[in-house]
Amino acid sequence: MDKFEDIQAFIAVVDAGTFTAAAERLNLAKSAISRRVSALEERLGVQLLHRTTRVLNLTETGRSFYERGTRVLADLEEAEAAVQQEHGELRGTLRVALPLSFGVRHMCGPIAVFGKQHPNVRFDLDLNDRRVDLIEENFDVALRIGDLADSSLIARKLFDVRAVVCASPGYLSTHGAPQTPDDLRNRQCLVYSNLADPDKWAYEDRAGNSHTVKVNRAMTASSGDFLANVAAHGLGLIIQPTFIASEAIRRGNLVPVLTDYQWPIASAYAVYPPTRHLSYRVRAFIDFLAEKFAGTPQWDRDCEPPGARQSWLG
Repeated sequence: MDKFEDIQAFIAVVDAGTFTAAAERLNLAKSAISRRVSALEERLGVQLLHRTTRVLNLTETGRSFYERGTRVLADLEEAEAAVQQEHGELRGTLRVALPLSFGVRHMCGPIAVFGKQHPNVRFDLDLNDRRVDLIEENFDVALRIGDLADSSLIARKLFDVRAVVCASPGYLSTHGAPQTPDDLRNRQCLVYSNLADPDKWAYEDRAGNSHTVKVNRAMTASSGDFLANVAAHGLGLIIQPTFIASEAIRRGNLVPVLTDYQWPIASAYAVYPPTRHLSYRVRAFIDFLAEKFAGTPQWDRDCEPPGARQSWLG
């Protein structure tokens, strides 16, 4: 019996909720569906379904196999479409992990465009600042910002992530703008707690020498968006990625300071598991993101004083 037909029968049972409904969906006898699911469990040596007279429930192993099996069948369907059509029609589910702030602010547009271009692709998105396990949690691709600790993943760089120090016009009017990073030791600073050493802000001077300053912590929070909003209300200075701070800077609610210094630059990557076969839809999505984010992002331009880039580069 064809193993793909067994997987198809199992997925149909889970999707339909009963063997009878699955049989109708596949135009097969109920007994044939039952035999195929039993054959699959026997071949795998595990139980995939808890069967009772009224309801079917997935075992933990069954749930994992269902997620993987769904992706396998989608990849097969997509491969057949690619052969049958000149350019290949993308189809199936893209399971993508995104950082919360960046995803909400800057990924809605690109995903909407990609979705309109490929209407048979379905997105399953996880917006969360936790670092997901792509292999264990069955993600196709993740966007990650910063150092890549897991060397087993394949990474493609998308863009640089720059940081800016800023405060509200009201705060700067009351307390004055800091003239050097050392002034941050005596100012109210709002600190992002998810960093390894949040009280120490790193920077380079114009000669390219690296330094750190231990800032005066007035508040800690695990949300960059929250800190940016609090800073806009005049509570203190923040250091944030430009992709978070740019909107408030553009509106005049925050003002960049200490722009003669280079604050940390990280990188954003599309990362995916090292598999023998990268599906057409995953490859197309990564290529799309690389093209979308090529060049200097608008959020960086919004945070630069006139002539700042030329001045820094000499």
